Amino acid sequence: MSHRQILEALSGLLLVLFIALISSTIVSTALPRIIGSLNGTQGQYTWVVTATLLTATAATPIWGKLADLYNKKALVQIAIVVFLVGSLVSGFAQNTSQLIAARAFQGLGVGGLQALVQVVIAAMIPPRERGRYNGYLGGVMAVATVAGPLLGGLIVDTSWLGWRWCFFVAVPFAVIALVVLQKTLHVGTVRRENVKIDYLGAALIAAGVSVLLIWVSFVGGSFAWGSWQTAAMVGGAVVVLVLAVWVESRAAEPVVPLAIVKKRTTALAIVASLAVGMAMFGGAVFLGQYFQIGRGYTPTEAGLLTIPMMVGVMAASTVSGLLITRTGRIKPYIVTGTIVLVAGFAGLATIDHQTPLVFVSGFMLLVGAGVGMSMQNLVLAVQNTVTLRDIGAASSSIAFFRSLGGTVGVSVLGAVLANRVTDLITQHLAATGVHASGGGSSTLNLNALPAAMQTIVREAYGDATGDIFLISALIAVVGIVAAVFMRPTPLRTSLDAPSEAPAPEPEPEPERLVKVGAGHPAHAASGHYAPRHRH
Repeated sequence: MSHRQILEALSGLLLVLFIALISSTIVSTALPRIIGSLNGTQGQYTWVVTATLLTATAATPIWGKLADLYNKKALVQIAIVVFLVGSLVSGFAQNTSQLIAARAFQGLGVGGLQALVQVVIAAMIPPRERGRYNGYLGGVMAVATVAGPLLGGLIVDTSWLGWRWCFFVAVPFAVIALVVLQKTLHVGTVRRENVKIDYLGAALIAAGVSVLLIWVSFVGGSFAWGSWQTAAMVGGAVVVLVLAVWVESRAAEPVVPLAIVKKRTTALAIVASLAVGMAMFGGAVFLGQYFQIGRGYTPTEAGLLTIPMMVGVMAASTVSGLLITRTGRIKPYIVTGTIVLVAGFAGLATIDHQTPLVFVSGFMLLVGAGVGMSMQNLVLAVQNTVTLRDIGAASSSIAFFRSLGGTVGVSVLGAVLANRVTDLITQHLAATGVHASGGGSSTLNLNALPAAMQTIVREAYGDATGDIFLISALIAVVGIVAAVFMRPTPLRTSLDAPSEAPAPEPEPEPERLVKVGAGHPAHAASGHYAPRHRH
């Protein structure tokens, strides 16, 4: 494809990525107001985010596998429709339970968009050139992440709109994306017969992870750590996950291909993605809550205050992408990114309800820079080591484990925050001679609380947030270790892996011919065949 054709196709793909990102960043600043208006709790606040991440995690590898088998363009459009329906239903939710369910459905579409955008780009652009286009991805990511919190804050602060428009606003963008992709995206299809999708493996993985997350949400509150409920839920989850591994090892088309996962680069990239996902999702989700509840700012002001982190993402992803294309080296930038990420979270671990904003902004800038240098480049490192036919499975595996890390991170850090806030509120009330009671309004519905109680709740949230960022920093250290041990492999300039291709033959036999697929739409449409070594 020419540079112009690639840019035309990217326009639709980047718009798809934009609507997927903005759906979560809008909610990041609006969620305290949303949960407060629905009289929700901290646990429900966490699950509104977790539900989307969980279903996106479970769906991502299935979308990736389907991309290896069926038309990628059609799959992207289907994912957009699922996302669109989920957005509409979320906007009409009447209580937190309905909102959580609608967000879970929306996550099915988000999972598809996360995996398929990366897959389609990998099918069009060689790894060596992909660094430059990853800069465009970083730019769109930055715009969406900067505009999302601001837009979400403005929407909930505008009386004639209301928080429901945080979900409705994605609908026109989704429709435009469908039209643009229909006109600009042309990707060949390689079909294989007698293929089975491993739905059982995906269901077992989702079930095992869901049980663990439910346990994390309720342990310490509804039941004790050493209770029979803990033993039953943790033991049952482990059994289900072990069974999932057994099913995956015997499936003809596994959701997470163990042969790919066992490769050194892929395995280490997965570990790093888990750590980055846990730290980034788990930490960033609660920044909006910190500024609004812990510091007393409005949603719009909270959106403005998160700009430093988004600027870090944009600058680091763009610059590192250009340097990677110029040098052909990727490991140094991943290692640097994970180190910067840890430094940023270590700084955020020191904040409380009185920390000067200039320090908070500096720490957020470091976190954004670390994410920008590591997240997309981990996907690129894996794509560089696999053949073109495995691009979908490899890309979705990385996205799967990154989302899994984010899901676990949000749940664990949300549970830690809820318990820590409860302890601090109890201590503050005891200091004033008041004993805490189990009833009353949700602590997130501050308008329903007396003025004195509002002050106590704000201080508790402001002081407790630093604790979860300390946990994020410790988790992110694992990413540094994994990145250091990754093998430094130069980025290839061909779409397919040369080492996987057989030597040229004068007269190729029929079984050595492969149909030219993704990245060669003209040949694919005409039905031409080419020797595998020329792919």
